[in-house]
Amino acid sequence: MNSNSYLNGSVYHYNGNEEKLDELRRLLGKVDGDQLRIVSVGAGAWGSVFAALLQDSYGHCREKVQIRIWRWPGRAVDRATAEHLFEVINDVLRRLIQHCAYLKYVEGRLGDRMLYADEILRDAFFLNMIDTPICPLKVVTNLQEAVWEADIVLNGLPSTETGEVFEEISKYWKERITMPIILSLAKGIEAELDPFPRIITPTLIINRATGVPMENILYLGGPNMASEIYNKEWANARICGAEKWGKPLANFLRQPHFIVWDNSDLVTHEVMGGLKNVYAIGAGMVAALTNESATSKSVYFAHCTSEMIFITHLVAEDPEKLAGPLLADTYVTLLKGRNAWYGQMLAKGELNLDMGDSISGKGMIQGVSAVGAFYQLLSQSSLSVSCPGKSKPVAPVELCPILKTLYKILTTR
Repeated sequence: MNSNSYLNGSVYHYNGNEEKLDELRRLLGKVDGDQLRIVSVGAGAWGSVFAALLQDSYGHCREKVQIRIWRWPGRAVDRATAEHLFEVINDVLRRLIQHCAYLKYVEGRLGDRMLYADEILRDAFFLNMIDTPICPLKVVTNLQEAVWEADIVLNGLPSTETGEVFEEISKYWKERITMPIILSLAKGIEAELDPFPRIITPTLIINRATGVPMENILYLGGPNMASEIYNKEWANARICGAEKWGKPLANFLRQPHFIVWDNSDLVTHEVMGGLKNVYAIGAGMVAALTNESATSKSVYFAHCTSEMIFITHLVAEDPEKLAGPLLADTYVTLLKGRNAWYGQMLAKGELNLDMGDSISGKGMIQGVSAVGAFYQLLSQSSLSVSCPGKSKPVAPVELCPILKTLYKILTTR
């Protein structure tokens, strides 16, 4: 139950999971017989895997913690996906037979029965990562039931859906005496021009929608590829926000294969979380159009990180350097994220823009809306900056040629 993990010459003490659970329960004022209630709102790849990680680590402590996941009900699984799902199921056939769940997948494959996304999630499969079965999860499709008494809410929704869902959630929390802790996993942003131009991050969207104080709203980000993390590949992340809950949650989430630090710089990490998706689309295009040229990709990486630093210094008062987990998060997203995949498919002609930014088997491509948001924000004359060789200030977007080009491709076409 106790071990020491070594990293860069430092020693990090790893407590047993039940001891960490007891410590968080104590901080939240839980007594014997009172469950700590954790719910993930949204069941995309990262939200589902994150809930599964918690279930793997703490699900055996049923009397102390309840872990559930909410998703929209009624989304049908198409026949092609059902056939693929059937192939994956061969790897977990024994468990399904034992739980009398096998027959419905046979019927789904044959087209004799409609499968639904919330239904297969209960059996540990989800649409955006069919090839990676996870542990079975307790799925709730009624939003009020899911969040009513939740102590910790994980936001696994796209940034474009976060406001709508949390405005609905706020109706159920009006009479709450204590506010929950909200940990946002969303990596996207929105732009707001009035009363002045600024970026609106998912944590701020949640704060506005629910009235939950910002000290109770945190963001988790890092170089995290969902399927690889669930397969216990080495990874790290940062919980960003107020220290009051940042440190306890970092300790609670930390595992030997998933190292979590706390960090107070919420704005920089959320902005970078949105920016990396923007430039990942371009990275995918460059990779496809240059036949995976290492030289071309390295030149692109140098230029896009330069633009990211420039933009971050415009929108954050005292931004953290693009280093450590921030740089790693950018690198892995450009290398292998769904936004990079989307850029590749566009460049190869295997996808087209009329298909929208929600792709079957991949989920929401967050970089598409983020391109528009950053372009809109940085086009504002009130943010003008000096430019060498120019007689007058220019809008910041004029110094971001990659962002301008992505906007022309994705938006103005």
